[in-house]
Amino acid sequence: MLSSVPPRIFMRRSRSLSPCRVFQTTARDAARNRSILETAEANRNPVVSTSRVSSRRGILGEDANACKSVSSAVQYHHVATRWLSNLEGRRSSWASLASKGCNNNNNSHRYWDQSGERTGGERGNRTGPYGVACAGVLSAAAVAFCLKKDSDTKGDALIEAARTNNSQDVTRLLAEGVEPNHRHRLGWTALMVAAMNRQHSVVKVLLESGADPNAGDHFNNVYDTSREKGIHSLEVLVSREDEFSSRLSSRAGFRGCTALHYATLADDPVTVRMLLEKGANPLQTNALGHTARAYAKEGELHTLLQEWEGKFQEVREKREAEERRRFPLERRLKEHIIGQEGAINIVASAIRRKENGWYDEEHPLVFLFLGSSGIGKTELAKQVARYMHKDVKKGFIRMDMSEFQEKHEVAKFIGSPPGYVGHEEGGQLTKKLKACPNAVVLFDEVDKAHPDVLTIMLQLFDEGRLTDGKGKTIECKDAIFIMTSNVASDDIAQHALQLRQEAQELSRRKIADNLDEVQKSDDVTISKQFKDVVIRPILKAHFRRDEFLGRINEIVYFLPFCPSELQQLVSKELNFWAKKAKQRHDITLLWDRPVLDLLAGGYNLHYGARSIKHEVERRVVNQLAAAYEQELLPKGCTLRLSVHSEDRGGAQRPEGEVPGQATASLRLEVVGKDSKARTLDIRPPLSPGQ
Repeated sequence: MLSSVPPRIFMRRSRSLSPCRVFQTTARDAARNRSILETAEANRNPVVSTSRVSSRRGILGEDANACKSVSSAVQYHHVATRWLSNLEGRRSSWASLASKGCNNNNNSHRYWDQSGERTGGERGNRTGPYGVACAGVLSAAAVAFCLKKDSDTKGDALIEAARTNNSQDVTRLLAEGVEPNHRHRLGWTALMVAAMNRQHSVVKVLLESGADPNAGDHFNNVYDTSREKGIHSLEVLVSREDEFSSRLSSRAGFRGCTALHYATLADDPVTVRMLLEKGANPLQTNALGHTARAYAKEGELHTLLQEWEGKFQEVREKREAEERRRFPLERRLKEHIIGQEGAINIVASAIRRKENGWYDEEHPLVFLFLGSSGIGKTELAKQVARYMHKDVKKGFIRMDMSEFQEKHEVAKFIGSPPGYVGHEEGGQLTKKLKACPNAVVLFDEVDKAHPDVLTIMLQLFDEGRLTDGKGKTIECKDAIFIMTSNVASDDIAQHALQLRQEAQELSRRKIADNLDEVQKSDDVTISKQFKDVVIRPILKAHFRRDEFLGRINEIVYFLPFCPSELQQLVSKELNFWAKKAKQRHDITLLWDRPVLDLLAGGYNLHYGARSIKHEVERRVVNQLAAAYEQELLPKGCTLRLSVHSEDRGGAQRPEGEVPGQATASLRLEVVGKDSKARTLDIRPPLSPGQ
């Protein structure tokens, strides 16, 4: 684009790139400017640090005294270079604009040719007024195009007033309804700007108006934000320096920093105290995992933040204790898990001891979940992790022990020893435990692992430590280890069914009144004699070592589902598909109580809740898919599942079925606006022989 601009016009950025900072230079001046930039490139002293660690030098620029000795041309030589490159990159678009102007106006065409001839033929001499005017317009338009900003809204005006300490404008804009937490297009708020620039009066006004002191900055650094927003990095840099603060590094990461972080970087105890008194969380971390105290200098500010961290920790512990009393863990787990009240109570009691300080801090909690497949063992472990950790991805570690059936695969657990392939990568478990030492670790299907893997677990379960392949010890005494196994699942299921049958015979009258009051899993308890006589020998025969079983705090037994729990499972599965039907096809799905009883009959003792899931898919979802494919479902219709009895008569019957016996089947009915139902005639797919 600059090829169409006379060389006598040159752009320079002193403090900010403003279109009004355009001045004319001769060819000799342009050469001198290039010489200055080349000299600065050879002897420049960097203005900002490129470090991204938590030290203040990696966040703030160098001291102002050090910058005084550096000229403005040296300070911004790298900015000018990138700016010129940006203008050159837009050359084609401006050339097309110029070409369009030439074609649309003959006078403009003559004027353009005249100015171009004078520019090319009289390089270094005076040009006509048309050429200078053309060049000036193009230069100003280029700068405006490169530095275009959003229209000045009231929210942007609030941020600017906060930066300039104009408390009157801040008060007026807030009174006009401007959101105090309005964000700049690059991610920061007015409170962050005021905190970084030590504007005490503005900070006070914003906090009184409801500004959130714990809001995190969406801005990361100049280059990452440039890529995310699709804006040139020079424009981001100018906006950051002119509209936020010029004291911060362009390379350091600021994502997640709160107003308290910025007030600490500004070394402003007054603002820090105001923010803390208004509820700022001194323990809140940014994206790099640093609290505000990590950026504080030793002295008054560091001591102040340390004191408030202790106070905030006490308040948070009291609040969490009150929340636990009001909403116990057992209730939280029962919202996601059907049945298994005995298992839930055992796990919740152990975690309650840990939360309230009544536990041995030298040993981690270890559980062994026993029961058949699909009965809720893994789901309970996941819900415990969600309760213990906000970041479930980091706080929940799942190890599928079926992947560790060979002896040599122990190296995957702790990492390969020196000299072997994969030594630098580390172990799957040790690497994750190092990142989160208090995680909930699930060893799924531990009975399938090689015995050498169980040997590694001995020190892990006893002293809460594990040594990786590099010889480094990971301390994880605050972790919770949960193992699941299908060992003795048949014995547990048969014993539980026998106990439940005995309970049903004793309470048959209550069943007729209300089934839910009788059929609850906590009414069935596995006796200690059964555990010692039946289960313990089976576990010892499989794991082959008493020292391994002796390190387990609790062995938790999962029992088969009772009839009322099966109906809850069916209802949960139907609600899942009803939600899908509404979201994807705008279809409302309804059903009656007999549908629940019919689908609950598909329960298989060995497959648990998975058998209910498969039954619903076979008998309900298959019909829905076939009806949708045959265009029998109008958009926005209401479907109802109903049970119909059929007498097969002399037709072919399944083996064991009594002749003449009626069989139940599910039918789909479309409910009209007049509440009349019409059964859908779903054609069966053609058989392979047809």
